[in-house]
Amino acid sequence: MDFAAKTGQASSSAHQSAISSPSDPAMEARKEPLRLYHSLMVFTTPGKLFSRVEDTGQYGSTLIVMLGLAMLLGFAQVQTGLIERSVDQQTELALANIETTQAALIDRVELRDRMDKVRKEGEFNKTIFRIGAVVATPVYFLATFLLIASILYAVVALTGRKPEYHTLMSICVFAGLIELVGVALQLAMMVTYQTGSVSTSLGMFDPIGKPTILSAIDPFRLWFWVLVGVGVAVTQQLSRRMAIVTCVLCAVIATAVRAAPVIVAQMQTQMQGA
Repeated sequence: MDFAAKTGQASSSAHQSAISSPSDPAMEARKEPLRLYHSLMVFTTPGKLFSRVEDTGQYGSTLIVMLGLAMLLGFAQVQTGLIERSVDQQTELALANIETTQAALIDRVELRDRMDKVRKEGEFNKTIFRIGAVVATPVYFLATFLLIASILYAVVALTGRKPEYHTLMSICVFAGLIELVGVALQLAMMVTYQTGSVSTSLGMFDPIGKPTILSAIDPFRLWFWVLVGVGVAVTQQLSRRMAIVTCVLCAVIATAVRAAPVIVAQMQTQMQGA
């Protein structure tokens, strides 16, 4: 009897041990900490990537690399010389305008002073635009991630679920890799066509010199919101239906904000024409 009891206890212990130590590869993969190379899964299997995201802040290395690459892309834009060319063209137009409209109204000394002032403003603008090209994109990425993660945090809290800020931030950072690809593509087009007046939006289909609302629609930004929706649904921060509604609404608002200057310009043109 003692032997049978011991045998039963041993088999029970073995059974419990088998249950407590799962051999499911998917579960073991989720326990593995996220590495930098895992972020590339956002291009192929975003669902699997987001299923491994936990409230641990494992997005740090990806965020640092992303901001660094954004700065390098900005520096590459400066090196193309397109910024200087654009500012020089604007400066030459301003000088030509002064010479044709004011040369007969003022003396030579004052005319020379005004033209010197325009040239100095052009050099100052070059410096500002160079700094902006290197710094603006990383700052834009970081501010966008913080803002969107905060908005999603509030939405999750309003639905009655427990929001996890690091999880939401991870989703935004990994999804942001798509926009970084868009910035790289834009730089490639600038180098190819030797102009700074290019973008990854649908504005390329606009008539020349007549921008429309299409210029506010960027496939890369729409892809970003699709990935954010997948992320908040997979991590169960929001239900699938709520994730779709939230991300569609945010995408529409963001597109409307970018389209606002175009709409205002069209309204002003129509009012002047009337």
